[in-house]
Amino acid sequence: MTSTWSEALSRRWSRWLDRRIPPSRSVTLSQRQIFIFPSRTGFFFALCLLVMLVAAINYQNNMSYALTFLLANLFVVAVLHTYANLAGLTISALSADEVFAGQRAGFHFRFTAGNKQGHQALSVGWPQPKSSQRRRRLFTGLFSSADTLAEEEIELEPGTSKDVVLHAPVGSRGWYRPERLRIESTFPLGLLRCWTWVALDQRALVYPAPLVSPEPVAAQGDAQDGRWLSGAGDDEFSGIRDYRQGDNPRRVYWKGLARGQSLQTKVYATAVADARWLDWEQFVGLDQERRLSALCYWVMDYHRRELEFGLRVPGTELAPASGDRQRDAALRALALYKLSDEAQVQ
Repeated sequence: MTSTWSEALSRRWSRWLDRRIPPSRSVTLSQRQIFIFPSRTGFFFALCLLVMLVAAINYQNNMSYALTFLLANLFVVAVLHTYANLAGLTISALSADEVFAGQRAGFHFRFTAGNKQGHQALSVGWPQPKSSQRRRRLFTGLFSSADTLAEEEIELEPGTSKDVVLHAPVGSRGWYRPERLRIESTFPLGLLRCWTWVALDQRALVYPAPLVSPEPVAAQGDAQDGRWLSGAGDDEFSGIRDYRQGDNPRRVYWKGLARGQSLQTKVYATAVADARWLDWEQFVGLDQERRLSALCYWVMDYHRRELEFGLRVPGTELAPASGDRQRDAALRALALYKLSDEAQVQ
């Protein structure tokens, strides 16, 4: 019962955040995106002020009144300065690294100062992935900083920007979207905590984890048999055909012409190796995910050896080619196999 209530409350909180701070590629923090609340130190400070006020009233001591109101005024001024340290900051999503399942993806951000004072002692990070811990943080985080998965402290001088890379572990293949990014500060006195949760429109493509497996038999055969490209090269005599305008005079079959035959041209061929094919049906006995992982391993192996290869999986066929573009296209096809373009890792 408690868990159900907590989950419902968490969903309502998430929907409210989505309306108040919708996902975007860049966010400039203002009053709408920033939350502020006393820290634990701030609550202890307020309790001390209350005790001092009670003592001043009890003893009717003017100096006690003066000290109490001076410190209370300091608390109010700290509210303004703590808020100003976050206001005007612009956070932009740059890119995300493509990784294999089980690795840590790097997410690139740019922080740009937006006020004349700059921004000091900013803590940036993501929440821990466990949903139960995340729910507790959303509602108990008013009083203390949330535990983070990846965190970095940054400072910005006025008119400057800084690129930051945060890493997060990813799960299975597909698209991975990180949690909302938490940015907070207790500058300058630590009496108040000012924070925000921004959702940046950013995702990382996660490839299947490579699975070491025997080289497909068909691929080995293609590499050994080879074929001949007629009409190209000078390696081996291939045959004779009728003369065509523009043929090389050195390849004209003069002996046949001397015997009274029509003008003909000798044709040569060049031996080339067949391109390797990586086919879904070559890995019989493996389930879907293990097949994708085995194909991923051989895509990376052929690319490392600079070999030409093609890929066939149900619904997708890549013509034989080599190079980084072929590798990236093959890995993308394996990562998104039977997934919609918007599918993502939770």
